[in-house]
Amino acid sequence: MNKNAQRTTAMAKRPSRMAAACPGHGAAGFDFAGGFADIFDEMFGGAGGRRGSGNRRGSDLRYNLEISLEEAFNGKSADIRVPTSVTCDTCDGSGAEGGAQPISCPTCRGAGKMRSQQGFFTVERTCPGCHGAGRVIDKPCPPCNGNGRTHKEKTLAVKIPPGVEEGTRIRLSGEGEAGMNGAPAGDLYIFLSLTAHRLFQREDADIYCKVPMSMIAAALGGNVEVPTIDGGKAKVAVPPGTQTGQQFRLRSKGMSVLNSRQRGDMYVEASIETPVNLSRKQRELLQEFEAAGAGRSYSPESEGFFAKVKEFWEDLKD
Repeated sequence: MNKNAQRTTAMAKRPSRMAAACPGHGAAGFDFAGGFADIFDEMFGGAGGRRGSGNRRGSDLRYNLEISLEEAFNGKSADIRVPTSVTCDTCDGSGAEGGAQPISCPTCRGAGKMRSQQGFFTVERTCPGCHGAGRVIDKPCPPCNGNGRTHKEKTLAVKIPPGVEEGTRIRLSGEGEAGMNGAPAGDLYIFLSLTAHRLFQREDADIYCKVPMSMIAAALGGNVEVPTIDGGKAKVAVPPGTQTGQQFRLRSKGMSVLNSRQRGDMYVEASIETPVNLSRKQRELLQEFEAAGAGRSYSPESEGFFAKVKEFWEDLKD
């Protein structure tokens, strides 16, 4: 026997003796049978019948919508088509044919629940005839078969604000499935996902763009023109001796910030390219460049690295 079952047995034993002295009542007139019905309601969900499950609220729906980074920056309006359950037009959600009113459930006499005595316990369960509603429809509406709702695909207009991120959730209240027999409708939740961009990467409200640069342009410096997420262009001043991975910050050129007029920043990252497919003349010029730099420090990172390597090997010899 598990722990829960053991606790239930112990609880059952104590009131049984009190019930023998005064059947059905305690010293203060407490109804033990009704009290244990409440306990079992809480433990096993019997109270569900009192909630009127026949008129339950409609289910919430989820819709996945994919948008581009530009659309997330600018915001957009979109029309979406959602298959769902809607209120029946014929009976206006009542589930009854010709405007007829529901009648009291003959099984439970309108209580929505049924009780049965089992020894010292009163067991309460949802009425199987009306499913807890307490009422039944004598003449159900043919189109919805008495449910008060039908299946239909509806078109909804969705407004996406600027600055939304991956996983942003938009709630449309009352646009989920219609409730049973005129009960309130559920909600529709739209989950946004962003497609990968061919130029930019996003991190929160900031934009990152990796820009290839020739070895000559990086060595001599100059201006580089880069695109921005708003469709414009921006010039970046590249200093002489720029290295791969070096970033340049463009303030307020990043993404829109949700519910704000502010914008993030844009970071331009240099990616220095090594020349390929060199001609003989180009090779000769590079060799002359290498010879002309003999004794001069123009590659500090590589020189520093190999100096550390030399120290490492010398330490191993000691």
